[in-house]
Amino acid sequence: MLNEGMTLIQCESDAASSSVNVALLLEGDPDLDSEQKDQLTRRLREELLQLEVDSVDLAKGAGDVAGAKVADPVTLGAIIVALSAPGGVLPTLIATVRDWLRNSSKAHEVSITIGDDKIDIGKATSDQQQALVDAFCRRHSTGGAGSE
Repeated sequence: MLNEGMTLIQCESDAASSSVNVALLLEGDPDLDSEQKDQLTRRLREELLQLEVDSVDLAKGAGDVAGAKVADPVTLGAIIVALSAPGGVLPTLIATVRDWLRNSSKAHEVSITIGDDKIDIGKATSDQQQALVDAFCRRHSTGGAGSE
């Protein structure tokens, strides 16, 4: 179970269609209230909609968050991105999230998970992040996304 505020990007592969669902759960600055976190999540979603992905949706159904002022029962800070070609799109997705984090005025973090493989983006230096992302993408770019 994830703690409220953690950002998870988790990729699951459908072997028959080679599609991957990437779940992002934004860990925003601890000073953000629920409404601010919802607005931040929606801004990230707008950035992700610019990519060549199948869909970018707010994740539904993880329960109500105390104090949330959003109409739908969504998981606050959670986004689901569907990719039909993960090998080529995954690096672009990660680069977009990194750029979004860099351009953000607050301290946010993203954890990216595929199967049992996980990297954290946000606290590492730019060079460290690049090395982590490069290795992560190499491991998951050749049909290995979601493979155990």
